Amino acid sequence: MKLSDLSDLSKDDILSALGLMTKASPSDRVLGAAGLFGLGLLVGAGVALLLAPKSGQGLREDLGERLRRARNGAADTVEPSVATSSGDGART
Repeated sequence: MKLSDLSDLSKDDILSALGLMTKASPSDRVLGAAGLFGLGLLVGAGVALLLAPKSGQGLREDLGERLRRARNGAADTVEPSVATSSGDGART
């Protein structure tokens, strides 16, 4: 082995020859966790779509109806909650 061969070795090569490893940096851990979180989001979204009780068209129609009600004003959405809260007061 020549001296020039040693200069071509990287830090990881030398550490692996000694049976050691480099320590993971905090940014490596954060990126790994973010990757796992993103993968979980994708899997969760896929499972939610597979287990949805409505078809895509029915879900879009329901969401559109809710958005139209929200755009028309808060009075439509406040009335049912007022009726529910008065019903809760009657039970106690």
